[in-house]
Amino acid sequence: MKKEFGGPAIFLDRSDINTDEIIPAKYLTEVTKEALRPYLLEDLSLEGFDPKGEKLRQARVVVARENFGCGSSREHAPWVFEVNQIHSIIAESYARIFRQNTFNGGMLAIELPKMEIERLFALGKEGAVDITVDLSGQKVMAKAGGKTEVFPFEISPFDKALVEAGGWVEFADARY
Repeated sequence: MKKEFGGPAIFLDRSDINTDEIIPAKYLTEVTKEALRPYLLEDLSLEGFDPKGEKLRQARVVVARENFGCGSSREHAPWVFEVNQIHSIIAESYARIFRQNTFNGGMLAIELPKMEIERLFALGKEGAVDITVDLSGQKVMAKAGGKTEVFPFEISPFDKALVEAGGWVEFADARY
């Protein structure tokens, strides 16, 4: 299943956004991914951020600071992004398990150096940012206020294959 990896971006200007803020633990008893949809980032406390707002509903890309997805190791955190049609997260770094769970789900956890994250946040001050991700060329293109910034990124061949296949299950089905 090929996913779209770009679109309108939302900026979460904080480090250490944890899995309890991404999807509160009280919803982990839900039996479908779809049931998680309304609770994305419900407990995130960030000045000016509204978890029920239009910006989050329209977002297809999340841009954040370092150590994104820290905390409990739960697959539900990437799943809640997936059911909200957010298939790309761009940050300086990730908690290891969150990062791998994202790739396992066929989504992108793109790591950019701190200075490039700063450039993205600066572009966000120009207005609404639209991001295009070129997976084969391994670059992110961000546009806002008549400006375009391009950011190359690294991804391991295995993680790239997971994403191209649509996730771990699809990857395994095609090979085993």
